[in-house]
Amino acid sequence: MSQLRQKMIRAMQLREFSPKTQEAYVAAVSGLAKYCNKSPDKINQEEVENYLLYLRQELVRSPSTCNVVISGLRFFYEHTIKDESVKLKLPPRKKTKRLPEVLSRQEVNRVITSPANIKHRVLLMTAYSAGLRISELVKLRLKHIDSSRMVIRVEQGKGKKDRDTILSQRLLKELRIYWKACRPENWLFPTKNLTRHISISAVQRIYNKAKKKEGITKGKGIHTLRHCFATHLLEAGYDVRKIQILMGHRSLSTTMVYLHVSRRGLEMVKSPLDFVDEEKEITSPWEDTDDSV
Repeated sequence: MSQLRQKMIRAMQLREFSPKTQEAYVAAVSGLAKYCNKSPDKINQEEVENYLLYLRQELVRSPSTCNVVISGLRFFYEHTIKDESVKLKLPPRKKTKRLPEVLSRQEVNRVITSPANIKHRVLLMTAYSAGLRISELVKLRLKHIDSSRMVIRVEQGKGKKDRDTILSQRLLKELRIYWKACRPENWLFPTKNLTRHISISAVQRIYNKAKKKEGITKGKGIHTLRHCFATHLLEAGYDVRKIQILMGHRSLSTTMVYLHVSRRGLEMVKSPLDFVDEEKEITSPWEDTDDSV
C-alpha cells in the first residue's frame, strides 16, 4: 500500500467514515491515477476535469456515481495532500428520481419460500418481515432476536443508529426450526465455519436465484424486499410515521416515497376511461330546441 493511500485512509478513519465510504473514495482516486497514468498528487486541475468528463460522457457513469467520485477526489486534494491548486467546486450532478420496484404479496411469498435450503429460506424471510437493509441482515446475531418483546434489535445500522423492528410470529417459528437444524452459535446467518457472518454478495446470489427460480424478473437486488416491507405495510393501513421508525429513516420524506408505489388510495380511483361512456349525452336545459319564440 502506497504512503498516499495510507495517509488518505488514516484521514478518513479519523473522521470515522464508514468502510464503504472509504472504499469508494480510494477507488475514485485510484481510477483517476490509472486514467492519467501518474501519481494522483502529480495531477493538475485540467486532468481531473478531463477524467470527470470521461466518466460521464464516454463511460456513461450515472450522476450518483459521479457524485461519489467528485466527493472522493475533493477529500483527497483538500484533506490528504492539501493541494489548493485543484478546486473541485463543480455543481452536484442531478440525480434521476426513480420509484422503487415492488413485488406483490403473492410474489414475495413465492420468492421467500422458494429455496430448499432452510438457511436461505429463513434469511429471505427475515429480510422481508423486518424490513432490513442487507448490511443489517448479514450482521444479525442470535441475541438480537428478542422473542419476549417480539422485536429484532438492529445494532449500529445506517448512520450508526440502533433501532428495534418487528419480529413476525411466522418468522419466529421458522427461526426455531432453523436453529434446531443448523445450530448457529453467534451470527444468525454464519458462513460454513461459523466464525464469520454471511457475505453481502452471497445474500444477493440467494435472492437472485430464488427470484429466477420463480420466473420473476422485476425487483433488482434483495433491497427490493425492504421496499416491499414498507409498501405492503402502507397498503395494510399502517401509519407512515410508524413505518419510518421501523425502517430507520432519518427523514419522513424518505418513507413518503412509498406512498407513490402503494396501491392504497389508487385502487379507489377510477380511470375516466371507465366511466366516460357510462352517461348518455344530456341536453342542456338552456339549449334552444324550438325555433319559435
